[in-house]
Amino acid sequence: MKFKKTPYKVDVRDVINRPGTMYERNIDIVVPNDLGEALVAVKAGSTLEADLRLECIHEGILVTADVTGKAAGECGRCLIDIELPVRVHFVELFAYALDEAYECAVQDDHVDLEPLIRDAVVLSLPFQPVCRRDCPGLDPETGERRATSPELEPSEVQDPRWSALLEFQASESISTDEHIHAVPDREEK
Repeated sequence: MKFKKTPYKVDVRDVINRPGTMYERNIDIVVPNDLGEALVAVKAGSTLEADLRLECIHEGILVTADVTGKAAGECGRCLIDIELPVRVHFVELFAYALDEAYECAVQDDHVDLEPLIRDAVVLSLPFQPVCRRDCPGLDPETGERRATSPELEPSEVQDPRWSALLEFQASESISTDEHIHAVPDREEK
């Protein structure tokens, strides 16, 4: 497989095969493709800031990363554009030789952070993002945002399955003061 440089690949030549060596690095990653597909995502072209700590151990390179950025999308209730902070943390061992015990490996003196960053960022995004916790959403009749039109009162919509019961009116002749006496069916002897 031929080496291909991507924004997610980090050069680790300074720490390879030097157990006990630690190297800290801050990198900016310009996201080539959207991270996320639902109502909110880290959009292509935006920047993620990654604070990395690369530590050489006997088995490989231990990468500790704190990644921050911004996700953009729309509120799941009122559909306005929103921007949310993204902050993820992960620790992963990149082995010198890829085998069944390790999922990631050092290749061509680089570690590829793309699958780790992508998975961590996408899993941290909310499934139903909101602009604020108490977002009232849209009025179902007019489609206007309730937050900007507080005079909109939700009208009480009757379920059509209960419409036949609306014709019945409660009787006003029954009083709670009347006593009802039960007559037994059989006589006592």
